[in-house]
Amino acid sequence: METVVRVALVYVAIFVGLRVMGKREFSQLSPMELITLLLIPEIVSQGVVGDDFSLTNALVGVATLLALVLATSYLQTMNTRAEKLISGDPTVLLYHGRLYEDNLLRERVTPDEVSGAARAAGYLDLDAIEWAILEPDGRISVIPRDGYRPRAVHAQEHDLA
Repeated sequence: METVVRVALVYVAIFVGLRVMGKREFSQLSPMELITLLLIPEIVSQGVVGDDFSLTNALVGVATLLALVLATSYLQTMNTRAEKLISGDPTVLLYHGRLYEDNLLRERVTPDEVSGAARAAGYLDLDAIEWAILEPDGRISVIPRDGYRPRAVHAQEHDLA
């Protein structure tokens, strides 16, 4: 039973730590961030299993972790408040071509990242963008203003004419 409690405590601690880091951190992991994430299990393994290195204790720990992940998934699916707590909310970064500096700072997103997302969507000018939204998974969604189309569409039409 001690292993179950230890795994549950480590799961909650890591979950809270990852939520504090913010959603933007996981959209594209740098090599250093990936190494850090891979080292977490090594660092906490002693705390999870204590002095018992038996196969039984390892299986109990893994089963507990999988049960917690499954329970979190069900909770997120069944309860909208839990979903917001677990996944987070989308954040508006730009509206009608105007950047929301407070939201950019809070989410640690640079104006260049918003411009990059706009260019990736085919828009060279932020004035062409109605909304730029940081999604809970760290992606930036770009929604154009009415009447604007991606540059690639214009290039294709030009080639066809």
